Amino acid sequence: MTGNSGVGKSTVCVLLKSLGELAVDADWEGYNHWVDRMSGQVVVDPPYPVPAGWLDRFAWRISRAEVEALAARMHDKIAFLCGTVENEVDVWNLFDLVVCVVVDNETLRDRLLTRTTNAFGKQPEELTAALEHNDGVESTYRRFGATIIDGRRPLAEVADAILAAAGCIPRRAVADGTR
Repeated sequence: MTGNSGVGKSTVCVLLKSLGELAVDADWEGYNHWVDRMSGQVVVDPPYPVPAGWLDRFAWRISRAEVEALAARMHDKIAFLCGTVENEVDVWNLFDLVVCVVVDNETLRDRLLTRTTNAFGKQPEELTAALEHNDGVESTYRRFGATIIDGRRPLAEVADAILAAAGCIPRRAVADGTR
């Protein structure tokens, strides 16, 4: 599951876990790292707030080796890897499905500025970058064949849509007897 910063990926990941699904938050569970674009070196302790120009020099990237290891462990099971990075196309061939959660810029701005679980997007440079990236997210992912899900929907509906896209019967629906 991918999507711009602030669309609710981490929140949905927590819900999927609570429903008994294998869900991994790539941002917080060691799959994603800040990397110096020039040297390729991982930045262990990035500054906060980031100084002007930081996002031009450093990239948020995923470790292909970590994703390959997850894919090998889960070869016969469904696992949800949740997060977004600039090099995610480098690992897409390891997935059966890519789901992109999208929101409009007004919703995105509000979420980034008010969230308490993650500071990314609160600084002007980060907010501007996120909003600029958001303008083309949906059309880009549609071209790549991703399943698009409206992240403005209630959290449970977003999770159910992701589960349905992956061919899972939402556990909530089973528990409620509605499916």
